[in-house]
Amino acid sequence: MYVNAAYLNNHLPAVDDKSKPLIVTSCGNYRVKTRPVVETKRPVGRSDYQLLYIASGKGHFFIDGKEHIVTAGNIILYVPDEPQDYVYYKEDKTDVYWIHFTGSDVDTILEYYNVPVKNNILYIGTSPDYQWIFGQIIQELQLCRHRYEEVISLQLRNIFLLISRSLESNKSFSNATEKEIAMAMHYFRANYNQEISIEEYAESRNMTACWFINCFKQITGQTPLQYILSMRISNAQSLLENTNYSITEIASQVGYENSLYFSRLFHKQTGMAPKEYRKMRSR
Repeated sequence: MYVNAAYLNNHLPAVDDKSKPLIVTSCGNYRVKTRPVVETKRPVGRSDYQLLYIASGKGHFFIDGKEHIVTAGNIILYVPDEPQDYVYYKEDKTDVYWIHFTGSDVDTILEYYNVPVKNNILYIGTSPDYQWIFGQIIQELQLCRHRYEEVISLQLRNIFLLISRSLESNKSFSNATEKEIAMAMHYFRANYNQEISIEEYAESRNMTACWFINCFKQITGQTPLQYILSMRISNAQSLLENTNYSITEIASQVGYENSLYFSRLFHKQTGMAPKEYRKMRSR
């Protein structure tokens, strides 16, 4: 299992800290690949808040004795002292980000961003913005640079803002439209490394391309092509981090026969060339 986690001041701090309005105490990423089962059981919960984001795959969460299968694009928010019981299975290929936070004004901040605490499973979409921000928080916690506590608090607020924007956008659409976009996202995730015609896909679902692209962007924050590109780059990053494949091999696996073109796109999206990215992640 791939794990990338970091903790405030590089140790496990007291989690019930009211010294500041919002304090991030830990953040991490799990990619379940080898372990058959990854299980968490906290019958009395924790004294802080926890937010989990399913980036891909799914998780099995048990709330009030009922199992909820939570798929990609959903968040789960646990409040202090709320029982936590969830499990990830190898076959689900779960990629999940989590963050723990506390502070004197957490309830007020969540209310300000219209993030509900009672309905704690919410669909917010699979925008790579979430993964990027979580990655930045993890990096700040690991490096402990000057005033990093303030930086990660602001980055968490940015996550709340994106959640609020996504939830508000979703209100404008019918359940049928949301299901149609969710189906498209599933198709794109399964076939991101193949040549996909947005026009042909929309036509196959009896939609006009213009209407489909507009709805897709309003619900996910990206056009279909941007979404597919983000999937390709995200998977390329994973291959660079976890395999010894050549750049040409990785380019081919994520859908690009021209490795030079792939490298240019990768640099445009991440700010560095694939070789530079691999070198940085191997430190």
